[in-house]
Amino acid sequence: MAPGLVSPQPAVSNEAVRSLEDVTASYDDTLRFYLNGTKVVLDTADPEVTLLEYLRGIGLTGTKLGCAEGGCGACTVVVSQYNPTTKKIYHASVNACLAPLVSVDGKHVITVEGIGNVKRPHPTQERIAKGNGSQCGFCTPGIVMSLYALLRNNESPSEHEVEEAFDGNLCRCTGYRPILDAAQSFSVKTGCGKATANGGGGCCMEKSGGGGGCCKSGGDDGDAQPIKRFTPPGFIEYKPDTELIFPPQLRKHEYKALAFGNKRKKWYRPVTVQQLLEIKSVYPSAKIIGGSTETQIEVKFKAQNYSASVFVGDIAELRQFSFQDDYLEIGGNVVLTDLEDICRKALEHYGEAKGQPFAAILKQIRYFAGRQIRNVGTPAGNLATASPISDLNPVFVASNATLVAKTLNETTEIPMSTFFKGYRSTALPPNGIIASLKIPVAKEKGEFMRAYKQAKRKDDDIAIVNAALRLSLGDDEVVQSVDLVYGGMAPTTIPAKKAMDFLQGKKFTDLQTLEGVMGALEEDFDLRFGVPGGMATYRKTLALGFFYKFYHEVLAELHAEATEVDTQAVGEIERDISSGEKDHKAAEAYEQKILGTEQPHVAAMKQCTGEAQYTDDIPVQKNELYGCLVLSTRAHAKLVNVDPEPALDLPGVAAWVDHTDVATPEANWWGAPACDETFFAINEVFTAGQPIGMILADTAKHAEQAARAVRIEYEDLPAIFTIEEAIEKESFFNHFRHIKKGDTEKAFAEADHVFTGVARMGGQEHFYLETNACVAVPKPEDGEMEIFSSTQNPAETQAYVAKVCGVEANKIVTRVKRMGGGFGGKETRSVQLAGIVACAANKTRRPVRCMLNRDEDILTSGQRHPFLGRWKVAVNKDGKIKALDADVFCNGGWSQDLSGAVVERSLSHIDNCYSIPNIHVRGRVAKTNTVSNTAFRGFGGPQGMFIAESYMEEVADQLQIPVEKLREINLYSPETNMVTHFNQELKDWYVPLMYKQVQESMDYANRRTAIEEYNKTHKWNKRGLAIIPTKFGISFTALFLNQAGALVHIYHDGSILVAHGGTEMGQGLHTKMTMVAAEALGVPLSSVFISETATNTVANSSSTAASASSDLNGYAIFNACQQLNERLAPIRAKLGPDATMKQIAHTAYFDRINLSAQGFYKTPDIGYVWGENTGQMFFYFTQGVAAAEVEIDTLTGDWTCRRADIKMDVGRSINPAIDYGQIEGAFVQGQGLFTTEESLWMRSTGGIFTKGPGAYKIPGFRDIPQVFNVSLLKDVTWENLRTIQRSRGIGEPPLFMGSAVFFAIRDALKAARAQFGETTLLSLQSPATPERIRISCADPILKRAWVEPKEGEKSFFVSI
Repeated sequence: MAPGLVSPQPAVSNEAVRSLEDVTASYDDTLRFYLNGTKVVLDTADPEVTLLEYLRGIGLTGTKLGCAEGGCGACTVVVSQYNPTTKKIYHASVNACLAPLVSVDGKHVITVEGIGNVKRPHPTQERIAKGNGSQCGFCTPGIVMSLYALLRNNESPSEHEVEEAFDGNLCRCTGYRPILDAAQSFSVKTGCGKATANGGGGCCMEKSGGGGGCCKSGGDDGDAQPIKRFTPPGFIEYKPDTELIFPPQLRKHEYKALAFGNKRKKWYRPVTVQQLLEIKSVYPSAKIIGGSTETQIEVKFKAQNYSASVFVGDIAELRQFSFQDDYLEIGGNVVLTDLEDICRKALEHYGEAKGQPFAAILKQIRYFAGRQIRNVGTPAGNLATASPISDLNPVFVASNATLVAKTLNETTEIPMSTFFKGYRSTALPPNGIIASLKIPVAKEKGEFMRAYKQAKRKDDDIAIVNAALRLSLGDDEVVQSVDLVYGGMAPTTIPAKKAMDFLQGKKFTDLQTLEGVMGALEEDFDLRFGVPGGMATYRKTLALGFFYKFYHEVLAELHAEATEVDTQAVGEIERDISSGEKDHKAAEAYEQKILGTEQPHVAAMKQCTGEAQYTDDIPVQKNELYGCLVLSTRAHAKLVNVDPEPALDLPGVAAWVDHTDVATPEANWWGAPACDETFFAINEVFTAGQPIGMILADTAKHAEQAARAVRIEYEDLPAIFTIEEAIEKESFFNHFRHIKKGDTEKAFAEADHVFTGVARMGGQEHFYLETNACVAVPKPEDGEMEIFSSTQNPAETQAYVAKVCGVEANKIVTRVKRMGGGFGGKETRSVQLAGIVACAANKTRRPVRCMLNRDEDILTSGQRHPFLGRWKVAVNKDGKIKALDADVFCNGGWSQDLSGAVVERSLSHIDNCYSIPNIHVRGRVAKTNTVSNTAFRGFGGPQGMFIAESYMEEVADQLQIPVEKLREINLYSPETNMVTHFNQELKDWYVPLMYKQVQESMDYANRRTAIEEYNKTHKWNKRGLAIIPTKFGISFTALFLNQAGALVHIYHDGSILVAHGGTEMGQGLHTKMTMVAAEALGVPLSSVFISETATNTVANSSSTAASASSDLNGYAIFNACQQLNERLAPIRAKLGPDATMKQIAHTAYFDRINLSAQGFYKTPDIGYVWGENTGQMFFYFTQGVAAAEVEIDTLTGDWTCRRADIKMDVGRSINPAIDYGQIEGAFVQGQGLFTTEESLWMRSTGGIFTKGPGAYKIPGFRDIPQVFNVSLLKDVTWENLRTIQRSRGIGEPPLFMGSAVFFAIRDALKAARAQFGETTLLSLQSPATPERIRISCADPILKRAWVEPKEGEKSFFVSI
């Protein structure tokens, strides 16, 4: 459907609508449910509202909006209900952003506010808060509710169940480890109270070796005892019997047929199949909705409008199942969570051999979406949407299942093999429903069935390719029947017909059979290079690889003597329960009363109970309007005409705002340092996602609908996307930097070897869980305005808002309470939204609010810069590197933003930790028609160091020496050289020491030997190992930014209010700053409070960035406290050492002593001059070393990180708990950057494709290292460190260490290539996605599946 159409007319006659009204005339129109224990009766429910919108609308803002597509879990709530399938009460975690309000009738909705508060937290909330499991806190309520749901359904979960409980939740800050540790405190080693692990006398299953059955099935219960659950000291004990009960009235709730709505939309909720069929007979186009997991996305992102929707989740008849002799029948609407249980029961009922189809279903469901989706999604929904990459549909087709379809007049059985007709079209009659599914059991003997799936990420991800493969053999091992069914290889779920025809009647154990099938599969799936969805070679290798695995799994079961079984192709990589260790004694030597101690994040408990307020949680103001951006849909085009009139005619719409509403034409321009970007496009757009205007309306829904109605005519112009295209067309910004030291030409002439290469890495989406948000409140006098913004940069926000509104900065106050993550993405890009919202508020003189959808945020907010480095290295036979020459290019996007500073930092980090006497490096910023790339944790540092580690790896391979050795030989050291290529001396240099310590702690040498042995004996699975050092310069490279201010007030009662220029985005800055103030003033931590960051308390602040905020603001606060201490010294002397701050402040006030102080700090010594290569660039360097071990499956590209060990030098830590959180979070974010996170653009439109969690994959809970050990450097002195408490900045430095996983994958790939005789140099691009891993191998399957582009053929996606 065209996005421009807002209210399409239903494709049914008025008679049909009338008869629908007749059929549903007796239906009730009142919703009744319970919310956190209180009864709710809604007579006038808005039919278009989701559960999330309803909850937030009534003030329960603990439940967050993170993505609106059910992919991040931030909106998780628990819906307790009587389950008609299991006949028990089930507490379902669900995505409130997808759940229609109609779905909660007769149920009990529990939100994060309903289970506890700061004064009386629930144990789940308390343990996550105190266990440092919440940093920015935006994802925390959803994670708390997932854990709560687990415990409500199973009060003694196993470690494995805890580990898998969060597969529908994402977190961008913590690296997951502390959340899992907190959650595991609720687990029991085994679920039996008698088990020795739980203090019992030994479980009967243990005693009888597992064969004697369970005592619980008999009567003997003498030895049983309650399970002992470990409650950590100082924590609330978890008592299941104190939970919110399921309201007794709901047990008696009578489900009535419901009908409610308005002219635009009507909801129907039949409660019997008969009622449903009556509706379908008179109104065939009524949209049937089960879990709404697909429909809500169509409504939200594809502008679909279903005027009549029928919710079928409460029809008990469609949620039954039965075991028949030769098939299992399941109701079409059984939820997938119940289907898991049914399949487990079916395996017990039919036995392993006959139950193979159910084992296949179980395997596919395990990695199907997250638990929240599985709690509402249904097989009928899966079948009816006919997705070509559905995980279950291939199993249904391959098992020869039959679909039972019902209409009002007849029941028909449709074989699954004939059900899918084309892309998203099926054989279901328009007036029919999927009543049930009959899945045949397998034969007792001679039948084999397996299911396979490969995705970008293991958990909660859609398949790239999946398959269900089944065959039946006679006694002579001849194939009698076969089904090879694939998803992801065509527009529908498709059988491999040629391969199936070939197999029929062949002797299976004959190796010629395998060869024949592989050949036939190549013909079945002859994908062209530019195939929709891309990845032609990879998808083809997966199709062949899955069959190869299947063939050898069957052979292994047949115990075929005659044929050599490739046992190593059998099975998949399985993860262990993850674990990790931290050194909690690292700071003992320098602990003070408060500084140096481990303290949880100051707002953690508020975040865990949903009480912490974010920008969009601010209560709605009177007369407030909602803004929705109208964005360009072309990468480069002239704006021929922009017509907002059709939108202004729609209900609720108040105004259209564009460039004519800015105070002056000049005020439309913004950007730092180069002012080269417009708030609103004028005449021309330069990227897809550039703001053209904003629609204002009375609700967010109305604004969204109206924004789609704005008519825009374009005239397309040529566009540039990639760095390579920009180089070819010489499209650069006017910013050129170089660093030159020594004589590179002479070194190249004299060296034993000269090697060249290219390093290429992609960008990275910030994916902070809270998207950009802003509320602008105009005041009645003098053009004043208050801006509440989710920004790292309040001062710049203030400056540009003043410019847009045509007033001086003193009339504008920017306020930031906290952000739900930032990572650099809200340093400059947040200014764009604030400027537009302020312009709208200024025009209407009414408060305006806008929180971007995830897709809008990704379209408008920029990413980490993709980089290309062309390097040339001179090296001698002894491994000493003599010279480096490099051209470095970054993709800046369509405007300059901070790209110049990013490329500068990459040049200063291109040595990483290696002493290279002669260096000449040059940096350019490519100008393209993509989103304007911006600051992101590391800010060019990781890209520069990636180039460094790439040349180290490739040089070592060509010299044929271990890369660990090459790194060690070339590290900066007092024996060789301690001055960088930008002429800065390294002080307190501990990288060589940590390099040694990490190797010792993880037993690196023995691991290397073990991996070599493993790789010799494993053909398809390979392991790899890497160790990576890092140094990261701390300071803004722009000298003027290295300053900070603070304001400290002491009140009468001895309480202290601190304000400083830094913002809190989860990194724990406010926590550290309160600790600095408490230690300096000699008061308990609880006496110090930071309310917010605002431009009227601390003016002219720098953005919170560059890992320097603790250094800068900490010293500014310390400076203010020193002034106060000087003033209070006489009173302290008079009152004695035991006087409290309350007594001191009280006395001081009556002595008329000023109890407020303003502090200031500027970083000394620094001031680098580009070109001259003089002056000090950084105040100091934060250092670290990380090692990682991985395992890859070369048949699929699947991989896992088996272990990571990290050691960081953070100086004297202010708060080790916060620092550990930063290290773990940065490492996992870095691992994502170099592995799973791939940004792709649509070649057809120039728009970004990866604009939400469905397509863009940040690491999940089960992607982190299986063993994850972190420690801080101790037992050394920091003589030259002159920072607050002698601590080092920690936000950005650990991120690059995630590349240890990338280089370990490269190490494993070298072994994989060597296995098949491929010895050419491997140049691996980042990120190392499963696709890149697979196509970097060199096996015969890959070679035969390779797809070459035909002349002029381009790939479907563009990687910029």
